[in-house]
Amino acid sequence: MCRFGDKKRSIRVRTLEWTRTVLAPAQLGYGSVQKPLTGLAHCDAARIAQELGGRLPRSLEWEWAASGPECRLYPWGDEEPTARRANLRGGPGRTTPVDAYPDGATPEGLLDMAGNVWEWTSSATLGDGFVLRGASHDSPALYARSTFLNAAPTELKSAGIGFRVVREP
Repeated sequence: MCRFGDKKRSIRVRTLEWTRTVLAPAQLGYGSVQKPLTGLAHCDAARIAQELGGRLPRSLEWEWAASGPECRLYPWGDEEPTARRANLRGGPGRTTPVDAYPDGATPEGLLDMAGNVWEWTSSATLGDGFVLRGASHDSPALYARSTFLNAAPTELKSAGIGFRVVREP
């Protein structure tokens, strides 16, 4: 059972298998680049996720993975972000390798759930967009909270947006 959003509504969430990090080109067999794969519109991210045998997570699923049953304020717990936990504003000012912040991992071992790049979800918004989660390297600490929502137009191709893949076990 997930306690969803700032009001902590109870919602059932299925168990999913997650990619440990946001996808990087090296994970897809494209060279050795370990920084997040970015610059993809929502439809391209969804297509790649499907080709890998999965899909983009729903916003609710993403929040459950980031906050866990403890309703953690941040993916690692309730302590404020630091330069050792997340790539946020005031840090390097650019994307970093997807495994560069092990102190910011969730208890389940998911990395970069806060900072580095926003992540596409499969949850549509009013209009022509989708919910983003996780904050980017240019985001203030508030945006790194597990419950924080953002959105972007479906066609946006940004160096600040990546994605991870989930699949049913």
